[in-house]
Formats: sequence, structure tokens, C-alpha cells
Amino acid sequence: MDIQKIRADFPILSQKVNGKPLVYFDNAATSQKPQVVIDAISNYYQEINANIHRGVHTLSQLATDAYEESRAKIQKHIHAKFAHEVLFTSGTTHGINLVANGFSAVLQPGDEVLISAMEHHSNIVPWQMLCEKTGAKLKVIPMDENGELIVSEFDKLLTKNTKLIAVTHISNALGTINPIEYFIQKGHDFGAAVLIDGAQAVPHFRPNVQDLDCDFYVFSGHKLCGPTGTGILYGKEDWLNKLPPYQGGGEMIKEVTFEKTTYAELPHKFEAGTPNISGGIALGVAIDYMNSIGFDAIEKQEKELLDYGTKRLLEIEGLKIFGLAKKKTAVISFNIEGIHPYDIGTIIDKLGIAVRTGHHCAQPIMNFFGIPGTIRASFSFYNTKEEIDVLFQALQRAKTMLT
Repeated sequence: MDIQKIRADFPILSQKVNGKPLVYFDNAATSQKPQVVIDAISNYYQEINANIHRGVHTLSQLATDAYEESRAKIQKHIHAKFAHEVLFTSGTTHGINLVANGFSAVLQPGDEVLISAMEHHSNIVPWQMLCEKTGAKLKVIPMDENGELIVSEFDKLLTKNTKLIAVTHISNALGTINPIEYFIQKGHDFGAAVLIDGAQAVPHFRPNVQDLDCDFYVFSGHKLCGPTGTGILYGKEDWLNKLPPYQGGGEMIKEVTFEKTTYAELPHKFEAGTPNISGGIALGVAIDYMNSIGFDAIEKQEKELLDYGTKRLLEIEGLKIFGLAKKKTAVISFNIEGIHPYDIGTIIDKLGIAVRTGHHCAQPIMNFFGIPGTIRASFSFYNTKEEIDVLFQALQRAKTMLT
């Protein structure tokens, strides 16, 4: 990889923050955007701005074609069987809530929903709400001190009452890569549907939803170089036909009378209202961009950054890393003994370094470790070892100032 050439694709990486060159290590929250994605949004509004699926005029047809071409790109990227199994959403949270809403028509008192101890709040709260609404029971797969889910406990939790399993592919707070293939296969053995939260996985590698055999796979566009307010819910055709619509309105209908409404075919049944058209088109452009670099190259680069960053940060006395899984992505979540993570984050921001501090919308993980939060440095393929050295020096300086 020609890192400097790649970095030149991202306008924001050349700017200064607080008078210092920007070092952006908050990629798990959102990735930066290459110029081609920024241009795609601008070009839509400048050249083909129109509503889609509804107009016979030229601009509407051009916009519709561009939007549906993006859906087809995403179908190919995740290896979905049909394009209509790919639903545009506003992000992972939207996709999970859509499925949770649909399962309110499926679950009954005594049924069980199984999640894990390392979920983002977006993959906890919707299921809590669903269980309160239906009388189902929420059960949690525990994790160990290394930040790995305890598979033997998962096996014990599975019963004939398990109707849905919702687990994250990769932990946003720890970087742990979970054994989702095993969870999916065992879940299906018990007749449960399985949803995978892929928000933290898609920036690092391509999921193959047919090989995984998951029933649902959700992710956000803004974490893989696409725009904010975009996302994808993949769902198997049978499940999407079975679940009721999430919202009612225009676009998702076949026929409306005051007596009865019939719903449109997939995917439109779940895509009520005018969507984020420019965002959907630009998400396809972002995926093209990522594939032009190549996910094998991305994975190799990020593995080198993770290994180097781990080695470098552990040279700091009193620094402890949380999340020591054997399989993890380029996330280092850590604290320095005796110093609050917020204080460190504030100081190194003055030196141009962007990291995330806090509980990372994963409070149960922090409660497990008995800490208020962590400092999280999350790397992307456009980051460099030299930037990690800058982080190392800044942390040493912050530690000196705060102790």
C-alpha cells in the first residue's frame, strides 16, 4: 500500500488541529471520507437531484438508477443472494430497531432473546424494549477477563425457547472478533434466528452473508468511508417477507384505501418515505473505493498498526490494555493507572490527536472491569506507525502533567 497516496485521498487528514497535524485515531466511531465520496454527494445534488422510484421524468429516472445501482453493489459486496434482501437504513441502530419491531409480532411470553455482554447499547436497548413489550426474557452471554465471550456458557444458555440471538461481530470497545459462525450454526440447531451487528466488522473485511448463513446482518456506512446517516440491513428473503413493516407511509405501499392497505414487495416494504438518496449513492462509491484498495491489504496494514501500537503503548509504565482477545481488530482500549481517561483525552487533543474516551456506548463492559471508561485508539488503513509514535509521546507528556 502507498499510504501517502491513500492519505492524499482524504482531505481532512492534511489539516491541523490546535496548530498540530491531525492524528485521527477515532475510526471506530466514524471513519474519514475520501474525496470521491464527498464528490458523489455533491454531484448528486448538482446533476441529478430528484426523488426516486416515483417520477417518469429524466432526473428521477437517473437518480433511481444510481440509487439501485448502489444497492446492487452492496448486494455483491456482502454476497447477498438477492438485491431485495438489501435494505437501506440510516445506520446500524435503525436496522436493529427495524428487526426488533418486527419480532414484536413473533415473540410471546416465555420466549428468549440472547445477546452478549459486550454489545453496544444499540444492540441491547432495542431488545430490552422488545422483551418488555412481549413478555420475552433477555439472556446474556458472559465474557472473561480477556474480553472474549465464554462459548461454553453460550451453549448452556441456548434452549428451545431461544427465538433470537443478536451478537456483535466485533466489539467496538475492545476490538474482539467473536466466533459468530459458531453462534449462527448452534442457534439454527435450536431453531433461533440470528442477527449480527457488523458495524465494527465491515471497515476491516468483507462479510459473506451466505457463507455465514446469518438471518440478519446490519452495519453503518459512516464507519467504512461512507456518509453518516446511511446503513444497511441485510435480511433473508423469508424473514423479511414474514416480518411486518417498521414504518408506514409513501413508497412502502402497493395500494391504499381507507378500508385497507397492502404493502409493496421487498425491499420497498421497509423503505417508507424519501430516503437519503445522495447518501445511498455515496455509500456505493465508498464500497467501490474500499474494494479498489483491497480488503486483504487493509487487513494487513491494520494488523501491523495493531501490533506496533500494542507494543509501543505497553512501554508506558502503568498503562493497562483492556481487551486481550486472541482475535481482534485494530482497536486498543487502555487506561493509565491513577489518571481519568477524560483528562488524558483532553490533553492529547491539544496536541492534535483524536481518540475516544468514556464507556463507548458499552457500559456493561466497563462495569465488568470496574472502571468508568477507557481511552480508545482505533486505527484505519490510512493511519501510520509514525502517528502511533506521536500518540506515544503525547501520552508520556500527559502522564507527566497529570501525576
